[in-house]
Amino acid sequence: MSFDLSQLTGISIAYLLFLFGCAWVTEKGWIPERIIAHPMTYVLSLGVYAGAWAFFGTIGLAHQFGFVFLAYYLGICGAYLLAPVLLSPILRITRTYQLGSLADIFAFRFRSTWAGTLTTIFMLLAALPLLALQIQAVADTIHIMTMESSQERLAFGFCLIIMLFAMAFGTRHIATREKHHGLVFAIAMESVIKLVAMLIIGGVILFEVFDGPQGLQQWLDINAEVLTSLHAPLQDGPWRTLLLMFFASAVVMPHMFHMAFNENLNPRHLNAASWGLPLFLLLMSISAPLILWGGLRLETSAVPEYFILGIGLAMESPALSIIAYVGGMSAASGLTIVTTLALSAMIMNHLVLPVYQPPTNINIYRWLKWTKRLLIAAIILTSYGFYRLLKAQQDLTNLAIVAFVATLQFLPGVLATLYWPQANRKGFICGLVTGMTVWFVTMLIPLTGNLDVIDLYWLQISLTSNTWHWATLTSLAANIIVFILVSMASPISREEENAAEACSVQNLDRPSRRTVSATSPKEFQERLSQPLGTYTAQREVAQALNDLKMSINERRPYALRRLRDRLEANLSGLMGPSVAQEILNRWLPYEEQADAYITEDINFMENRLEDYHYRLTGLAAELDSLRRYHRRTLQNLPMAVCSLGRDGEILMWNLAMEHTTGISGNNTVGSRFDSIDEPWRSLLGTFVNDSSRHQHKQKLTISGQPHWFNLHKATISESKAETEQGLVILLEDLTDTQMLEEKLVHSERLASIGRLAAGVAHEIGNPLTGVDCLAQELRTLSDDQDTREVAEQILDQTKRISRILHSLINFAHSGQTSDSLTIEPVSLYQCSNEATSLLSLRKDNRGIRFVNNCDPDLLVTGDPQKLTQVIINLLSNARDASPKNSVVTINTIAWEHSITLEITDNGSGIPEHIRDRLFEPFFTTKEAGKGTGLGLALVYSIIEEHFGTITIQSPVDEDSHSGTRFSISLPRHMADLNQTTLEPSPAHRDMEAV
Repeated sequence: MSFDLSQLTGISIAYLLFLFGCAWVTEKGWIPERIIAHPMTYVLSLGVYAGAWAFFGTIGLAHQFGFVFLAYYLGICGAYLLAPVLLSPILRITRTYQLGSLADIFAFRFRSTWAGTLTTIFMLLAALPLLALQIQAVADTIHIMTMESSQERLAFGFCLIIMLFAMAFGTRHIATREKHHGLVFAIAMESVIKLVAMLIIGGVILFEVFDGPQGLQQWLDINAEVLTSLHAPLQDGPWRTLLLMFFASAVVMPHMFHMAFNENLNPRHLNAASWGLPLFLLLMSISAPLILWGGLRLETSAVPEYFILGIGLAMESPALSIIAYVGGMSAASGLTIVTTLALSAMIMNHLVLPVYQPPTNINIYRWLKWTKRLLIAAIILTSYGFYRLLKAQQDLTNLAIVAFVATLQFLPGVLATLYWPQANRKGFICGLVTGMTVWFVTMLIPLTGNLDVIDLYWLQISLTSNTWHWATLTSLAANIIVFILVSMASPISREEENAAEACSVQNLDRPSRRTVSATSPKEFQERLSQPLGTYTAQREVAQALNDLKMSINERRPYALRRLRDRLEANLSGLMGPSVAQEILNRWLPYEEQADAYITEDINFMENRLEDYHYRLTGLAAELDSLRRYHRRTLQNLPMAVCSLGRDGEILMWNLAMEHTTGISGNNTVGSRFDSIDEPWRSLLGTFVNDSSRHQHKQKLTISGQPHWFNLHKATISESKAETEQGLVILLEDLTDTQMLEEKLVHSERLASIGRLAAGVAHEIGNPLTGVDCLAQELRTLSDDQDTREVAEQILDQTKRISRILHSLINFAHSGQTSDSLTIEPVSLYQCSNEATSLLSLRKDNRGIRFVNNCDPDLLVTGDPQKLTQVIINLLSNARDASPKNSVVTINTIAWEHSITLEITDNGSGIPEHIRDRLFEPFFTTKEAGKGTGLGLALVYSIIEEHFGTITIQSPVDEDSHSGTRFSISLPRHMADLNQTTLEPSPAHRDMEAV
């Protein structure tokens, strides 16, 4: 049975159109997002690992090496089972620094353009046999099914269609950050197709060829040598070497690297892949022994590698043959597409752009896209040319082993990137060149020269025997030995040390705190427009700002460092790390430190530790908890604290500092003092530059109000012998204390004035008595009526002066402290009169009149001097609060056991939010210097001494919301109480509640 070439052509075109359709509908958004982002889609896309060799070649491998063929599946399964220590760190590096290939990682880790360039060249050489294998598998399949010799032309057509697909769906996005959802979904569908094809063929063989498991067991019992041949190679075969090769392929193969890391939507998907991919490969491998045994049972004419096709032809089953053909094409096309896509990016970033960069007057993104498409075409055509060079005279196993051994040479570099910080570029390059040279001489030359044996005098290599694995071990051993020796013999640069820390498995990423030469994102755009063009520079800076959630007006050194790092990562994803590093180092360099001072970026370390702490365990977790505790302690200290590095950058700004200065820590940390607002810039900046460790009572005017601060600073260093690493500054707010001191001084000054006034009043009393006597004598002895009238006026004025002096003396005495309270009947009417007399002495009364409506017959029990002082304080406050030419009234209300004194003004009232604080010492709403804040506190204290109460009603007039009434309730004098019992007037019955 055979097929027409036109039939296979139609089937091939239909399948590839189906592939196009899957990618197209995905890019159009017709596939639900939950399916695209599902972990199983990612796991199935990793099935690209199972290329044409998995579909065809593993059968030949099983025939040649028995169960050793399982190493092809077990090796990569082992790598994914070790995902937390191997794949997850690589994924973190690629996502953080936008690294899209193994060449990018090596260029970044070893800070060497040559590392990326050599990796790209050697990877391209290693991939040629692998791509030729896919093309040869398709060509051989066509030849077996059609028995025609024109399979090369259809294979070339296959290459062209694959080329168009890779160009259309593999280059839709240039940057590494952007994922190719259509490509991933199409590759996942291909994995499903080849898995289903393998399972169907295995099932048909089991139940049609062997009539079920029982028939298979009978056949194996009869042909016991078949099982023996499967087990024999495990005793002395090269299965360990194969296991190592396929283990490495999980990372070093370009198609696996691209699908595992570049197209990963969620790091957690690796957890699903650690069991999902082994399950997928297990299902793929189940049918391999059945296909081998079925081919032997049917005695097909095909070689073991193509038993899967020969069985369908031998059974004369067109459906089974087509299923095998489509499955093989699916395996070959998926691997070819992804490998060429990955290689094109490597060649672009490490061979093209380092030599030629596009002009700035064109759209760089479009230029990169079309250049990448041309590279895809060139790679596929080169692979087809390599296939024609081999003339289909090598079996698939030879091609696969040559490719896998070549990529194995990159495994030492991968492990060194993660686990050996002392590795350097010289060691890596020398080791890689040595290993690839051995591979080239012992494996690639015999392959392309169609040599079965190559004689190196001391070693004979045969590609058709088991001795090929000695070439593998020799090349890998030479690579590792040279890598280690050269790395240990040569120094590692500072840049490599930083990159090694960034790539380390235990990385906490401790970048240096250096200053970028540009001072704003706008300047970033201006400088980058020279190498990238205006449009590209604006777009990349805007993208980086958006990634970091920063403003275009950002100027903090810390933020500018983060912006530069993000730009370098984004440009790495666009143009490769070598070109990105060169552009940033040339156009956005760090400033040279005059004293070679470079320290770690504490702010960035803090942020990274916060993100990383949930992964810490054991002692590391305890230390991190201690760090976080001390950090919270500093942040919540009641004293304002900030710290800064030696270069003047602010490293910490605690909550008390935020409250004191009104400046947010989020906007301050990472900046310098010259960028914060006044007056703090001058205060703190001057203190930092001052040689003194302490400054006391520094006065600042903030929002028109005076404030006082003490400043202290201390040096930060790890030990006394080391130089200064930074400063910690403490800001102590003395404003309340200073105001209290000033009020106390003012109160003492007023008390001194009161005592002086009392003394003056006493001294005035003596001459005043003489004047009074003379006036009385003049009035008595004089016969002149006018003279007697003048004497009478003199007597009236001397009486008035006497009353004033008496009030002053009484008020002065009331301020003196005594151990006991003077208890006697007190007339509130007389106390009010004395108070109004004293207050009327003030020249500037603004026309305020005091109306005393107190009942002269009502008496309370208390100290008259202190009660007079209470009334004076309340009347003084009422006068100050009242508008011009208004009236302040004083009333009394008699109750059964108490008397209430009411003082009412027509002022603006007292706001509710300060009403409860009126009686606090030193609380005042008056301007500075016009009140001590002690008057009402003293009133409250005196009323409590008299077992009375004081209440406030404000406003008095609800309509105009004006006026305030102070009501003082005092115990009524018992003698007065015995004489009469009065009832309050109806107008005042409700006042008791107030």
